[in-house]
Formats: sequence, C-alpha cells, structure tokens
Amino acid sequence: MELSEKCELCPRKCGANRSAGKIGFCGGEKEAKIARAALHFWEEPCISGENGSGTVFFSGCTMRCIFCQNKEISRGEAGKTVSVERLAEIFIELMQKGANNINLVTPMHYAPQITAALDIARKNGLSLPIVWNTGGWELPEKIEEVKNYADIWLTDFKYFDNSLAEKFSFAKNYREIALASLKKMVEQTEKAVFDDAGMMKKGVIVRHLMLPGHLEDTKNVLRLLYENFGDKIWISIMNQYTPLCSDERYPELARAVSDEEYDEAIDFACELGIENAFVQEGGTVGESFIPPFDLEGV
Repeated sequence: MELSEKCELCPRKCGANRSAGKIGFCGGEKEAKIARAALHFWEEPCISGENGSGTVFFSGCTMRCIFCQNKEISRGEAGKTVSVERLAEIFIELMQKGANNINLVTPMHYAPQITAALDIARKNGLSLPIVWNTGGWELPEKIEEVKNYADIWLTDFKYFDNSLAEKFSFAKNYREIALASLKKMVEQTEKAVFDDAGMMKKGVIVRHLMLPGHLEDTKNVLRLLYENFGDKIWISIMNQYTPLCSDERYPELARAVSDEEYDEAIDFACELGIENAFVQEGGTVGESFIPPFDLEGV
C-alpha cells in the first residue's frame, strides 16, 4: 500500500498530492502525524484490560463531526510528524511498556505509512494484536487492503439517517458506506476470539455514540447492526456524548444524553436479542475523559 499522487484513501477522494507535500481534506500529510502514543485505559474492557491499550492518536480525520471531543487533533492541528521508522519504534516501545495491543486511532488516512511501519515492527519482534480504531466511514476496498494488518476492528456506526450524517459530520451516504465497510470487517474476522484473561485477540466491536434527542436513530442503528450481523460482532452502546459544540445552529446538541434516553436504548437492544454488548454507567460525560494530546511517547 503506497501513498499515491492523487489521494483516494477515504470516501471524499479529495485527490491531494500528499506525496508532493500537499495536505488532504483530512489534514493528512506526507509523513504520519501523531499527537500521543501511550497506554490508554478508557477503551472497552477487552481492549484496555488492566495493562492498558497501546494507543497511537493520529492527527487529522476524514470526517468533520461538529461534536468531536478530539477536535484538537481531528482537525490536524496538534501533533508531530514522524518517519515510518520512528513509528515502528513507537509500536515496539508500547509493547515493551506492557500494552495489550497496538491501538491505531483514526488511522486510514495514514494507512500506507502505518502498514510500512508495522512491517518493520513485526520484523523487530512486534507480536501484539493490532486494533484498527476507525470512524467507520471508510471505503470497503481500503478495508480489504489492510486485512493483513488489522486483527481487531474497533469501528463506529454513528448514524442510520444519512441526513444526520451530512448535518453533523458532512459525510454523504454514510449508512451505505459504513455498512459495506463493516461487512468487509466481519468477513475478515468472522467471530471474536478472546484469550483466557478475556482480552480480545480478533474480532469486531462496533461503537455507537448516542446523540441527545436522536433516540430513534439509535434504535435504527441497533436494529440494522443486529439484523445484519447478529452475534458476529460486539456492540458498544455509548452515553458519553459531551456537549462541547457551541454552534448555535445545533441547539439540540447542547445537552448530554439523558438517563431515560440511554435506558430506553438499552431496553430496546435487549428486546432485539442483542447479547454481545458493552454498556456504560453514569459519569462518562466530561472533558476529563479526553486524553492530553501533549506528544507523550512521540
């Protein structure tokens, strides 16, 4: 997988010549740009465990979610560029710190650099599962191209209603693209594999972040996921939406998800028959859950 002169790594296909130093819509550059590489303890239990997930936060994002908690890096502003060789070293360093896995956060716009770094790291002893942690709005063919590098897919399924995807994330045809990509992910893994300690070694976890006032969309997402994949995937139903958006055009996003909304979503999941699920308790809302993007480990 190589960085082409006309970037088409995401559904936007902006065509930026990143190999010549041009910056894509996502903020992606010629070299990978990262803002933090450290043990992370706030993922799903089978990812973080007691030792933590070796998480690498990449700068930039192909989406433009107006409620993004990681806006500091998703807009491509924070971070430092690193060579492929240095990225490979970072993976090894995280393994040496006791990480359960290597967790690549928002990686697809840097897939050529990441896969090259993983090739080097594997030759130097990297043996941990690789978590491909993505927003879900990915091209199916790109999911296929990285199948030998992704052991665990930790992906979002943000919306059922495409109009919400365009309104809040400026992403067209979100449901169709995300569903097609998710099918590729499931084809690659078939069924989750856990070790004796309950840590996932292979599988697909689909996250859905509930948005305030959009309970019906959440229900439609849950129904879609269960009808298409059943117990082949794990679904993480998240209530941690933090109202950071100050844009007056979106007044409905100025509050947290209510306990009543979340409880109804969980009840609906149970009624559908969903058993492979992660749920969150109270106290998940707040900026304290946002890690500092201070170049630790870079």
